Order: sequence, then C-alpha cells, then structure tokens
Amino acid sequence: MSHYLKPGRLTVRLHSTIGWLARRGISLAGSADLAVRGRTSGEWRHVPVNPMSFENGRYLVSARGNSEWVRNMRAAGGGELRVGRRIHPFTAAELPPAETPALLRAYLQRWGWEVTSYFGELTADSTDEQLLAAAPRHPVFRITES
Repeated sequence: MSHYLKPGRLTVRLHSTIGWLARRGISLAGSADLAVRGRTSGEWRHVPVNPMSFENGRYLVSARGNSEWVRNMRAAGGGELRVGRRIHPFTAAELPPAETPALLRAYLQRWGWEVTSYFGELTADSTDEQLLAAAPRHPVFRITES
C-alpha cells in the first residue's frame, strides 16, 4: 500500500487556499478541512478533503493514495472535519479494498472533474473489475461523528 501521487506546486497552493477557505466557513463543492493528529508529533495536521455521503454513511476517499493524512488517520483512528466554526469530531475505520468499488464510483461521479489525474484511466463509468483493481491504491475511511 505504498502508492502515493505527490501533488505539484500548483496543487499544493490550490489545496492551501481551499483549506484556508474551509476553515473560514467557505466550502467549495462540499470541501472541508480535515484535521488529524500527526502520528509522530501529535500536532494537528490540516488538509482539504471532500467528505462523501453514500448509502447512509459518510466517507473520506484518498484520491492520491497512501498520503500523509491517510497514514495519520490510521494511527489516530479519527479526527475533525471543519467548515468555519462548525467542528465535527469523528472516528474512522478503514474499509477493505474489496468493499470500496461502489464508493469509488460514487466519488468519481461527484468529484471526477477534480481528481481525474489521480485516478488515471478510471472514471465513474469504469467496470466493477477496474474499480476493484484500483481500490488498494485509494484508501477509503468510513467516518462516524463522535
């Protein structure tokens, strides 16, 4: 599970702006600021994410793979989603890749325009087999508000 696509400078700058806006109460296309404790430092780390509701649950999908926030989430077991003054603490459970193809399809339907470069040839119209093959490269967490 070492797959990770490092963002370019423009992406880093854009994500910083989206996170800054979310922390001030402006959500772009459903974005939120994810705060999760660093696995080594214990300091809060922030990254903009697109929380997704799907079949009576809420999920976080890592488009770029085994990123820092994913590794921190595995260690911390939860975090906070923030939009302005609204802070929602949650616990998180990582789903096995075999359970995620339908979630990945829904994620690509909603945010494919934003994350297409991280999913390669995959689209919301990809077959279940293609999504299943890609699932280990895109960790998914079910989040439950605390």
